[in-house]
Amino acid sequence: MTTAATNDAGATRALIFALLALACGHMLSTLLRTIPAVSLDLMAADFGIEPQALASLTSVYPFAFAAAQIPVGAAMDRFGVRPVSLSLLAGTVVGAIASGFATGPESFAVGQVLLGVATSGMLMCPMTLAAKQLSAARFGLWSGAILSIGNIGMLLSSSPLAFVVDTYGWRAGFWISALGGVAVALAVFLLVPNQPAEHKDESSPLSQMIEVLRLGLSRPLRGLIALALVSLATSLVLRGLWGGPWLMQVKGLSRVEAGNQLGAFTLAMIAGPLLIGMIDRRIGRRRALVAGTHLAGALLLALMALGAPHYAVSILLGLPVMPPEYDLVLFVLIGLATSAQPLLFGMSRQLVDAQVAGKALAAINLAFFLGAALMQSITGAVAAFAGLPAVLLFMAAMLLFGTLIFLAYTRTVQNR
Repeated sequence: MTTAATNDAGATRALIFALLALACGHMLSTLLRTIPAVSLDLMAADFGIEPQALASLTSVYPFAFAAAQIPVGAAMDRFGVRPVSLSLLAGTVVGAIASGFATGPESFAVGQVLLGVATSGMLMCPMTLAAKQLSAARFGLWSGAILSIGNIGMLLSSSPLAFVVDTYGWRAGFWISALGGVAVALAVFLLVPNQPAEHKDESSPLSQMIEVLRLGLSRPLRGLIALALVSLATSLVLRGLWGGPWLMQVKGLSRVEAGNQLGAFTLAMIAGPLLIGMIDRRIGRRRALVAGTHLAGALLLALMALGAPHYAVSILLGLPVMPPEYDLVLFVLIGLATSAQPLLFGMSRQLVDAQVAGKALAAINLAFFLGAALMQSITGAVAAFAGLPAVLLFMAAMLLFGTLIFLAYTRTVQNR
């Protein structure tokens, strides 16, 4: 008994270290994805283009990220988590170095495409290992922990990155990330077991993509897909791209001060899923909770935009512009309100048959990141045409529109 218990404890400890190593890859992914939030102005000046144009260009990262989701998932089924993770981390190091040494928009875009493909599986790797090794209850706990560890990357890209950029320049963020990729790859090599591939699905990545798209467009999932397209996009694009320029250009904060506010936003995004999960279990009205939080997020975004100079909230309160403290409160509330996204995964499993549940989850995941790519690309054009307040109002409108479609298509869903 004692020997068996010791072996079980050792296996559990080994699994925890393996999951932590893989989760650090997800943390590196979120760091890389949000570097432009505190360095977009310097990067644009270095490349000799407008910040809005560079913002649109950076959308190649999430487009590549979304496009690689299903092929990378198929590779994990065929080759196993460890070799795929090591390959992705090698690509991440190359992409970070390429981005750091970019001399213009074209070479920077190449680096961003490499990073988008290479980081596309950084969340799937620990999730897949956890799903294979843990019970359903423990998987629920660890999936939340993996997401929280990953979001630490956005904490690193707030005040700490702002300090690095101010001191050493924007390229240092990518070079440090490359070193981080080497360290994570070493941890994965040492700690993650080399399990045999399972060959769950021998069909081609193209046929798998077509099947996922077909399921995503089916009537049961349309409402969830519509909301998924704008839900994660809103928080990622605000945190990863426009939050810094908003605080520095409109509110006059320094880079480090803006990083502090974005850090508070990130803490809310880390705590939010846990809080929303607790509320969901207590009230048992998932559809209403998802819709209500996203409607609140749309309202909060609109209030932030209307606090700009010569906009309604500032005029109403007789101020030239709402103070940065106003934005800090709104950032935290937006981070909490938009944290109901994981509940869409749970709802998708209620709406489809068990044999296609995996593809339904893939469809939701694909919509999350495809939506982020589209939002990032479109808001760059909006910013160039109408300014930063219009960007926030556009995102608020899209969040409202997506929530209304979600409500229309999920009227018959029974909440659990």
